[in-house]
Amino acid sequence: MANGDTNGPTPEFTEIAETLGKAAAQLQKNWMDWMSSFAKQQGEESEPTGGFRSVAEGLSNLQFDPSRIMTRQLELWRDYQALWLSTTTRMMGQDASPVIEPEQGDQRFRDAEWSDNPVFDFIKQSYLLNARWLRETVAEVDGLDSDSGRKLEFFGRMLVDALAPTNFALTNPQVLRETADSKGENLVRGMQNLSDDLRAGRDGLRPQQTDMSAFEVGKNIATTAGSVVHQTPLMQLIQYEPTTETVYRKPLLIVPPWINKFYILDLKPENSFVRWATEQGYTVFMISWVNPDERLSDKSFDDYVQDGIFAALDAVEHATGERQVTAVGYCIGGTLLSAALAHMAATGDDRISAATFFAAQADFENAGDLKVFTDKGQVDALEHQVRARGYLDGAQMAGTFNALRANDLIWYFVINNYLLGKEPPVFDLLFWNADSTRFPARLLLDYLRGMYQENALAQKGQFKLLGTPLDLGAVTIPVYIQASVEDHIAPAESVFKLNHLFSGPRRFVLAGAGHIAGVVNPPAKRKYQHWLNTRRKAYATFDAWLDDAVEHPGSWWPDWHNWLSRRSGPKVPSRIVGDGAAKIIEPAPGSYVLVRS
Repeated sequence: MANGDTNGPTPEFTEIAETLGKAAAQLQKNWMDWMSSFAKQQGEESEPTGGFRSVAEGLSNLQFDPSRIMTRQLELWRDYQALWLSTTTRMMGQDASPVIEPEQGDQRFRDAEWSDNPVFDFIKQSYLLNARWLRETVAEVDGLDSDSGRKLEFFGRMLVDALAPTNFALTNPQVLRETADSKGENLVRGMQNLSDDLRAGRDGLRPQQTDMSAFEVGKNIATTAGSVVHQTPLMQLIQYEPTTETVYRKPLLIVPPWINKFYILDLKPENSFVRWATEQGYTVFMISWVNPDERLSDKSFDDYVQDGIFAALDAVEHATGERQVTAVGYCIGGTLLSAALAHMAATGDDRISAATFFAAQADFENAGDLKVFTDKGQVDALEHQVRARGYLDGAQMAGTFNALRANDLIWYFVINNYLLGKEPPVFDLLFWNADSTRFPARLLLDYLRGMYQENALAQKGQFKLLGTPLDLGAVTIPVYIQASVEDHIAPAESVFKLNHLFSGPRRFVLAGAGHIAGVVNPPAKRKYQHWLNTRRKAYATFDAWLDDAVEHPGSWWPDWHNWLSRRSGPKVPSRIVGDGAAKIIEPAPGSYVLVRS
């Protein structure tokens, strides 16, 4: 003991020990709560768990090349020798170049200690070396088909992300500082946060991401003025109030995804696409999909087109007197819109004269990480669950989507909420992300099998809508196609294939950021960038297009407005909601959007 103190532990040490004892007790209680919850759910298997088992079953077919494994081991040993030398040099007070550094954009190691402290720098680099070794080794495994290889790579990445030193209290310098400063109170608070999450039914894939009491739909989020002017069992149609004296003659109909809710395009006023579009002079209509329950279990693509898009087109004409509109389809809403357009082309329906696709796919051959969860075995197992319940639960779907971006949507909050003991941030986008929706059973199974397994929509005559075989090549109207460079749900390479499916004039733009931030990027923010290619030539691949593209700073929204305005007709006096034949049912955002899962 310092200063000759032989009277036992100091008061400060005793306080920390007592605090950590409380945390340990809370952890034990959390473990028992989780075990109890797990016992109640036995027999139910989440999609990620099913994926792990599928990969494990496939490992028996792997073929390991002994010489290749030996080469990999020697390379790792060489890298570790270099790391030991680098670390020893730094411990002696000399400069040394890192053996490996985090990839650009990896925010996990942004704390200065990861670079300034030789010990933490060694921990960081050893983790990065092991992660790289695992990725490269997995990439060279023989004996797997492409789908199994994709699964092995994905779940290997999940494992690597889970084992990052940032996720553990004793190897995270920020957590250690907080523990010392608060005498361990952060861990007590963290265990209480974990307990609260478990009590609320959140599992390990869904830590609380934001303060859900900080936002109220229609009060401080989804506040653009408008009214519901039509509704069916599947959707409400919102018409927004104009903000300009004149508007383009053709109204704009937006078809959002029914996964999550429409107000991703109407968050706070400063990042609302809807508000911005009205300010550019568009009469905006928005479909707000119902949050389905077991009563809608047998609804299909036919129903979502007939009682969704086609019903909305009828209602827009009723409200404005205009037969022709332009349309936007976002994500799975864009998939639905593309099918509807093919049906309209086959039946001579010309009510949509130009279409825009935000991060939407119609060719699912290279549909990204979601394909990990859509093989026959997993979909067959999922069918047993959703048929019995009538829908895919919103929480299960949210857990799957979180797993696609585990570092951002799982592990960041594990560290923030459980290790640092902080409250989650107040953020409108995270509130929307947590406001999950259900997915009707028949629609889900038709979607997973028809699109992800069979890729039927991309093949002429293979997908039927309302009894009509579809041919996307028959769609000759102008289309604007937006993709995002970091999109993990609708990869840019996959979205780009829309250029090969439609036959009319096409404009493709690549946005910076990902599936959400790449779309919701108002010009005033001056964030990210976008790429345009104005060369008049056809490109066989996305990479070839990108090689000739030019990068521009900021949002792509003005480019889209410039494109759409020329296809929206002349200006006419602005339309006041309710002045037409369609009468107001209730104020926006309507009641369908308020139904929580």
